[in-house]
Amino acid sequence: MRTLLLRSLLEGVAVIDPPRPDQQAVAELAAALGRTTRQRLGRSLAIREVDAGSCNACELEIHALSNPVYDVERFGVKFVASPRHADVLMVTGPVTWNMREALERTYAATPHPKFVVAVGDCAANCGVFAGSYACAGRVADIVPVDIHVPGCPPAPLDLLKSLLALVGAMAK
Repeated sequence: MRTLLLRSLLEGVAVIDPPRPDQQAVAELAAALGRTTRQRLGRSLAIREVDAGSCNACELEIHALSNPVYDVERFGVKFVASPRHADVLMVTGPVTWNMREALERTYAATPHPKFVVAVGDCAANCGVFAGSYACAGRVADIVPVDIHVPGCPPAPLDLLKSLLALVGAMAK
């Protein structure tokens, strides 16, 4: 134990720099999303995020879209507090019994046309929570899902790509 402690003091802490997103790719993708949204909707894209029972890893990645690195609001994508103002519902996690009715009410309160994005593996197939007594099922079992973003958790760039694909499919 003493040897390990002495070695760690002499060598220092091993630190790995986090991967940096390609700023050019982020800017191009977000700008394309903003252009397509304005063409299809004529205004900004409003998103309501709903946590249906997740571990919050997907929420951290969704919140990263609003940080200074991605800053999607400058491209016309905004997060709203009310489903009555939303175009898109981003749902994370498996739907728990306690959140089932809340998700159904949120979906019902969202005006038409409305789109649902299931974010993460747990939203698609309950992930590690599959078989739990607390799970009512996957998101698609409760509300209709238009697009699924795979990953545990999905990266913010994947979220942007899925939103771009969703907005592109809105006209169809």
